[in-house]
This record gives sequence, C-alpha cells and structure tokens, in this order.
Amino acid sequence: MRVATLSRPGRPGTRPASVGSMTDLAHDLRTVLDLARDLKRQGRRGLLPPLLAGRAVVLVLERNSTRTRVSFEIGIQRLGGVVSTLDQASSQLSRGESLEDTAAVLGRYGDAIVHRARSHEAFLTVARHAGVPVINALTDREHPCQVLADWMALEERWGALEGRTFAYVGDGNNMCHSYLLGAPLAGMDVRVATPRGYAPEPAIVAEARRLAAAAGTRVEVLTDPRGAVRGADAVATDTWVSMGDDEETERRLRDFRGFTVDEALLARAAPGAVFLHCLPGHWGQEATEGVAHGPRSLVYDQAEDRMWTQMALLVHLLRPARPAA
Repeated sequence: MRVATLSRPGRPGTRPASVGSMTDLAHDLRTVLDLARDLKRQGRRGLLPPLLAGRAVVLVLERNSTRTRVSFEIGIQRLGGVVSTLDQASSQLSRGESLEDTAAVLGRYGDAIVHRARSHEAFLTVARHAGVPVINALTDREHPCQVLADWMALEERWGALEGRTFAYVGDGNNMCHSYLLGAPLAGMDVRVATPRGYAPEPAIVAEARRLAAAAGTRVEVLTDPRGAVRGADAVATDTWVSMGDDEETERRLRDFRGFTVDEALLARAAPGAVFLHCLPGHWGQEATEGVAHGPRSLVYDQAEDRMWTQMALLVHLLRPARPAA
C-alpha cells in the first residue's frame, strides 16, 4: 500500500492542493523553509507584511491543542488574516453532523482549513469535500507541521540539513512516520528505534525507503535505541502515551523501559548533537529533565518555529500562483 498523498506527485513547481503528509511537500519543502526564515527575520524586526490580508482560515480541532491552536491563530493574525476556531465540544460535530457537510460549509467561509483530526481518514474526508486547501495539524498517521518546524530549528542550528543523520527513539507513531518521510526530502539519513510491537507502519517505511533511494540517503528501522543514536547529529523522541492511548499507560511505560533519552544515551550521539521533542513532554519517561532543558535541547526553538513555518505554509498555499511561462 502506498502512502496516501494529496498533492500532484512528480510535478515540481505544482503547489499542493492540501498538505496531509510530508510527501505532499516533496517539491515545496525548500520554498516553505526559506519563506519561514524570511518571515521570522521580518517578524523579529516588527516588519511583517500583510501577506494574508483578505484571507480567512478556519481551524477545526477535533483533539485538544495548545501550541497548534495558539501558533496558527497568532501567526494568521500577524499576517493580516482572519481566523475562526472550531472545536469538537462547541460545534455540531459533537451532535453527529457529518464531516462531509462540515467541510463543504466551512470551505464556503474560509480560504483554507487547518484540521487537527481524530483520525487520518477523517482528515482525508475533510480534504476531499472542503474545496479549499486543508492542512494536517495532526492525525494518528502524521504530523507534518511539526516536522517543518523541526527542520527549520535544525537549519538555524546547523546551517544546512543535507548529509546529517537524524535519529528518533520511541513509539512508531505519527511523529515517527513524518520523520521517516521528511528526512529523505531534506537530504538526511534517518534511523528510528522502537520497542518490539511498536514499529512504524510498513507502508510508511517502504515509502521512506523509496524516497531515500531517490535522494541517496538511508533509512534504518531498529529496536535498539543505542544503535539508532550512535553518531547521530540530532536525537528526537515523543510521548510514549499519545492522545487516545491513555488506557494503555501502564503497559506502555513497561514496554518502553530502556528508551528514555537520558544523558548516557545522548552521549552516544555525535559531539554537539541536539535533542528534539515536540511537546508536551513527560520528563523522566521519554527524556530526562536534564536533557529536555539542557544546552543541547531545541524544544523551545521547535515550538516557536511552528508559528513561522505554518505562516509560511499558509502563504505558500494561498498566494496567487505565478502565471505559467
């Protein structure tokens, strides 16, 4: 099974209609990151242009959100756009209105929809029926907005991503999937280590290896966190108990023993390697307090760069396309 994408693969220069996966950004990653860097530079000087003036964006949050909601709302407003936020509890979704009807109506109100979905299938349903670009703000399958922010934070630290090795330790979840797909697109080798029984989806791994073969990079999927981290330039992890997995907490804490990113594990990475976590974090579980808040941690840079990369992604999707030559 191939990974479902919403863009037009194989056509460089064609703007994706919606962004549900890192693969939808295969031809746009560099453009979005460069624009995000420019926006951040201008924003720090108080000189942001109103690039979303006259545009309206609807946030649909079927799951709880802190960084996603605030970063999108403030980012859109800072660029002169209008934003309306709809959550599960305060909308007709809680009374059983279909996603098809909701998407079709919201697409009449806004120029784009940002969807934090209860499932990836729900996101795809909204994307099919909205009639406007839809951005995946997290599903159970992927989290492309976070990886955009992480690549920006790493570029700010390193200057370039190409030729680096990125390691992920933890659950084979949505973050793992987007790292697997996103690293080859950025020219990086990627190694992931998950406990047995928590491996990433085989279809995602197969797609990542196809992308890596085209990019001349490598993808490794392991069960030993020490092997994944060895010599890596960046080490990332994520919560062991994702939203919706709370009933499995006790079993997961037992199964993930040995996967904590502590000082000893990070010492196996390359000298100067950095630590990443998308937050919220549970320090003492997936990482120690010392690693999470130490000098090698980029967790707050990642959180800030969510705003800049999401602003850039919306501008890229919504600005008028240049006429064909």
